Formats: sequence, structure tokens, C-alpha cells
Amino acid sequence: MALKTEEMVLNMGPQHPSTHGVLRLELQLEGEIIKDVIPHIGYLHRCFEKHSEAMTYPQVIPYTDRMDYLASMYNEFGYALAMERLMGIEVPERVEYIRVIMGELQRIASHLVALGTYGADIGAFTPFLFCFRDRERILHLFEITCGARLLYNYIWIGGLSNDLHPDFIRLTKEFIKDFKPNLKELNDLLSFNAIFIERTADVGILPLETAINYGVTGPNLRASGMKWDLRKDDPYSVYNKFDYEIPVGSGEKGKIGDCWDRYFIRVREMEESLKIIEQAIEQIPDGDVKSAIPKRVKPPEGQIYTRVENPRGELGYFIISDGSLNPSRVKVRAPSFVTMQVFPELCKGFMVADVVAILGSIDIVLGEIDR
Repeated sequence: MALKTEEMVLNMGPQHPSTHGVLRLELQLEGEIIKDVIPHIGYLHRCFEKHSEAMTYPQVIPYTDRMDYLASMYNEFGYALAMERLMGIEVPERVEYIRVIMGELQRIASHLVALGTYGADIGAFTPFLFCFRDRERILHLFEITCGARLLYNYIWIGGLSNDLHPDFIRLTKEFIKDFKPNLKELNDLLSFNAIFIERTADVGILPLETAINYGVTGPNLRASGMKWDLRKDDPYSVYNKFDYEIPVGSGEKGKIGDCWDRYFIRVREMEESLKIIEQAIEQIPDGDVKSAIPKRVKPPEGQIYTRVENPRGELGYFIISDGSLNPSRVKVRAPSFVTMQVFPELCKGFMVADVVAILGSIDIVLGEIDR
């Protein structure tokens, strides 16, 4: 490409603290103004879809953990749900409740990483420490339940690897009680900080029509003003038994769909997740979490597509069975991968310093993009 004398190409990454993983952004600049951005992905390729063809169906579950490693519980949730629908398995109600509790705890933990690192990207280090302090308590709950802090292999086809720890309910209630005032503390410290608002309001605006055209889902879509959440709009598990709201962007500090809206929608989603967890804990029934786990997972010939609302948006699994013990094909609709497509549109016309703010606001995980 022939460049004008005042234009230049600048590489950001793949080793860069604000790319949240190995991502190379090729910035085409005119001075400090961004004319275009070309994302280069593939540095963290995990071969998940090809690996799955060489594994039995239960052996695929640990590989789902390693895609979006900040939302591993939800990766397993979506895969198990797809397999259960393909095989016609009805899981015990206790299993459904525990999955929802774990899934919403995972949503909070994932959002805490997103918000804490976003503050650090902008230059606020203290909120990062506060967010990770609270996330640590959720990881402890996961650890006492299944023995792992990041990659769990907890949600199995037809059930769970084991039941809740005897202290789980008590510790979860204590966490919720302590976390509510901590959210207010986060808002006072970061969300409504004048410098933070200056860096994020009216920056990286994603119009609703553009978001829909690009297939953006999750918090990034809701921040642009669309009330779309699969837990409400295409219900699965026992989400229809709980009372909670779906927050949408308000343009409170700037235009609807800007970086601040995308940040704050996650703060509000954590509040709603707390409501779901509280209700699920009070309603959780007794039962055997392993009673529906099949001795051998061998689905009939056929195919299934199942989607769930993971912390980054619509996570879909398309599974093709040829009747054997191994899947013929496992295709993943990864929300981070889809969202990354719209990133160049968000950056055009803004400055180099805004790239960091825009990239952090869409909350991508490179393990999922390069699945």
C-alpha cells in the first residue's frame, strides 16, 4: 500500500501489556489519529476444534476450559447442555441450580478481571487490587468444590463431578454480604472518577445497528442499547425461575455504546448476578448430582447447536455425532472472536492512546479468539 508522507504504520503487540494476550494490532496512523486498525490473531492457537475429534465426549470438557480461561465454568456449562440435548438426558434439578450458581459466580469473577485490568489500563491501579481481592474469594469457592481455581472440569455431561462442599452455602452468603458494599466502593473509586470518565466517555462508540450487523452479543451489545440476553430471550437451565433485570447502556456519561457504557454494564451485571445466586441458594433442592451421568457417552447420529450467555456474550456449540464415541465435529461460536471483528470500526478517528481504552472495554480473551 502506498502511504502518504504524513502517515505511518505502527505495531502494537503481540507482546504488549494492554492487548490482554498475544494480539498484534497494526495501526495505520495519520499523526496520532487512527485511520485503520488491522488485528492479527493466531498467536495462541489451541486447536480446540481439531483436538475434540480425537477425544471421547467427556474428554472434551477439560479442553473447553482452556478456551475462555476466565469463564471456564460457563464453557463447560454450554458444552454439557448441548450434549444433554443431543442425547435426551434430563439432569436432576439440584444439578441445574448448582450450575446456575457456579455460572453466575464465574460471571462475577470474569467481570472483576475485566474491570480491574481496565482500570489498570487507564492508569488506576488500586481498583485492580480491590477487584482481584474479591475474585480471590470466588476462586476459593471453586477450589473447595472441585479442587481447581482456573480450569475446573466440574460440569459433566448429565451432572457434576461432585456435590457442593459443606461450607459452600455459608461462604457464598458471606461473600455476597461483603461484596455489595465493595461494589459501591468500586463505583466511588473508579466508575464515577472524573479522570476515568474523561478517558472513556464518548470514546469507541458502537452504534446499535453496527453491533447487530457484526453479530456482537453480550455486554458489548447491551451497552449499545439492546436488551438481549439468552438467559431471558432463549431460556435454558432454570434461569426462568429467578427474578432479575437485564441492564442496558444508558449513555449516562456520554453517548450510548461508548467505552464507559461497556465498562459500567458489567458493574450492573454483577449486581444482577448476586440476585440470581441469592435466589438459587434459597431454592436449591436436594438430589444426587451424579444420578444422570451416563456410563458411556455415545450419542446417536445427529447434530445440535446450543447457545448460552457466557460473560462475553453468546457462546455456541455446534456438535455433529456420527454415532461413535468421538465427535465427528465440534464447532464453537466464540463471542470474543466475533466482537474482535468490530474493533477496527470502534477505533477509526480516535487517537493512539484511545486504542488501549477501546480494546479493554470490549473484554476479549485471546484463548477463545484463537481457539
